[in-house]
Amino acid sequence: MVAVTPSGAEKYWELGHCLKHALCPVPKGAKDNLEFLIELRNEIEHRSTSRVDDAVSAKLQACCINFNDAIKELFGAQYALERRLPIALQFVTFSPDQRAILKKAGELPRHIEIAMDGFEKNLTPEQKADPRFAFRVFMIPRTANRAPGADLAVQIVSPTSELGEKLNIVLKEVEKKKYLPSEVVKIIRAEGWNGFTQDTHTKLWKKLEAKNVAKGYGAIAVGNTWCWYGTWLNRVRQECEGHPDRYRKPKMPMHPGDMGNLF
Repeated sequence: MVAVTPSGAEKYWELGHCLKHALCPVPKGAKDNLEFLIELRNEIEHRSTSRVDDAVSAKLQACCINFNDAIKELFGAQYALERRLPIALQFVTFSPDQRAILKKAGELPRHIEIAMDGFEKNLTPEQKADPRFAFRVFMIPRTANRAPGADLAVQIVSPTSELGEKLNIVLKEVEKKKYLPSEVVKIIRAEGWNGFTQDTHTKLWKKLEAKNVAKGYGAIAVGNTWCWYGTWLNRVRQECEGHPDRYRKPKMPMHPGDMGNLF
């Protein structure tokens, strides 16, 4: 029996229901991707926000590729979207400084950040690394000496290829150095900011909401301990340099009578 709406129209399953059906042909990584986007859609539904693009761009790119792959596999290559939409054009390029400014200005609303973090905490490392869940690539400026390659703006290189192995040396992700709060204070004080204490450090990160993971200042490390990155050290230095009277206390003058204590 076909289910119908109150007005008599046939009812169709919504996407989330289809994904949970045993006969759903969508691969696991693509399912994870769609479930993530559905949850995000539900969180921002009927609200206005324009600050999520950078945070979910890898998932959106994976969703586009998954959609095209599913069309070809389920209905035939003749319906492939790359015949009509083969490339996307990027109209601007950003320097590292510009990107840092844009990222700082584009902090996610708290409720969206919580929803995204909550979803990804339930995924295994393998699920997070699946390109069908989030598609990420490195892009580098490329020049071509031969005419046939001169018009190729983007080239996808396999990590296992000879060129991929060479690029991996340059592009290999490096574990960020982490600092305990006490280490941050020690480093800053050693640089001459003797008015910077553990207490002022705590007040500063609370004032700047620096433990908001979207800001990239630090993260929870092993043992459930919060550690800071070098970006936070630089932010603390910036704070001290902007308020030298607050963070650099003058040394107490030595009285003549104290000279005897030196011998």
